[in-house]
Amino acid sequence: MSTTIVVLYHSSHGSVAAMAHEIAESIECQGATALLRTFEQRAPHDIVISKEDLIQCDGLAFGTPTRFGMMAAQAKSFWETTSDIWLKGQLIDKPACVFSSSSSMHGGNEATLLNLSLPLLHHGMMLMGVPYEVPELLATQTGGTPYGASHVAGAQNSAQLSKDEIKICQSVGQRLVKITRKLQ
Repeated sequence: MSTTIVVLYHSSHGSVAAMAHEIAESIECQGATALLRTFEQRAPHDIVISKEDLIQCDGLAFGTPTRFGMMAAQAKSFWETTSDIWLKGQLIDKPACVFSSSSSMHGGNEATLLNLSLPLLHHGMMLMGVPYEVPELLATQTGGTPYGASHVAGAQNSAQLSKDEIKICQSVGQRLVKITRKLQ
């Protein structure tokens, strides 16, 4: 049975896109299909999410930069259009995880991860975090939380993903495939 995971993200300066690509690569390394989707076309290769993508997928990884501890407006606007699939229960029991990036260590990543979780929980999705069995979660001096993968981009939004952040993103993709397959 094939497994398709949508990796849905918004990225302003490239950090969340880098995280999305790490998660997608990890999904693909597990033999599953990763569909990278965005909320708006910012580059020629971007594919904008459709509600049909969500309905057809087996699992979801969802990320945006932090905006004062909340998701980016582009993501919020999209989720506000999904009442029709919510009423039909079309996302119930699909596994999901969240990821985020901020400019500083205390820039709101954890609050944003919790905020990203809200529409997923309302849709009846099964939310996954990052378990402490992932050693980088305890070692990281940059991003990474039990709520989901995170990144600290720096004041100029120029910091590359750290080794720990990459490993956490990869573990998120691996776990999402593992749990999705158990539920299929």
